[in-house]
Amino acid sequence: MPNIYLKRIYDPYDEGDGCRILVDRLWPRGISKENARLSFWLKEVAPSPDLRKWFCHKPELFSEFRQRYIQELGSGGPQSQAAQQIFDIASKEPVTLLYGAKDPVYNHAIVLYEELMNRIKN
Repeated sequence: MPNIYLKRIYDPYDEGDGCRILVDRLWPRGISKENARLSFWLKEVAPSPDLRKWFCHKPELFSEFRQRYIQELGSGGPQSQAAQQIFDIASKEPVTLLYGAKDPVYNHAIVLYEELMNRIKN
């Protein structure tokens, strides 16, 4: 069963993180690439630029944002393919999804994590 974890990129590195994947379209402020200790940066899995700008991390828009982002993830396009790539890696080793958002509840990484966990259940 795939092991997928979620944490802010600003949280300390842990050996148990496994494959560390940054899932943001933009590089997080104030962190160097060296300190990030990424396995890779998969910006293709992040919400489209238009959706990201529309949402603007406003909690009152999160429900609608979630629906739109889930549609993007299921579209068969680059986001869907990138999500499948994460799922495939997670079937072989632990994966930690890293995000830079300040809000740990209302962000795209939560939606992505939940969608990947739903794939595991199905």
